[in-house]
Amino acid sequence: MERLRKIWLFYYEGFRDMSSLGRTLWIVVLLKLFIMFAVLRVFFFRPALADCETDAEKSQAVIENLIK
Repeated sequence: MERLRKIWLFYYEGFRDMSSLGRTLWIVVLLKLFIMFAVLRVFFFRPALADCETDAEKSQAVIENLIK
């Protein structure tokens, strides 16, 4: 438990003492990650097996995609 506390304090103090440029850069990085994983996934990448209802349809869809 003490080790987790030390790790937490290390990062907490590092981010607290960071300059305004460093904070701005971290905000940009986090914003880009959010856009990549949340927004793009929702709008551009639909689940491949969403249209399949049964296991047979799912296995057939996988086979067809592997053959392509």
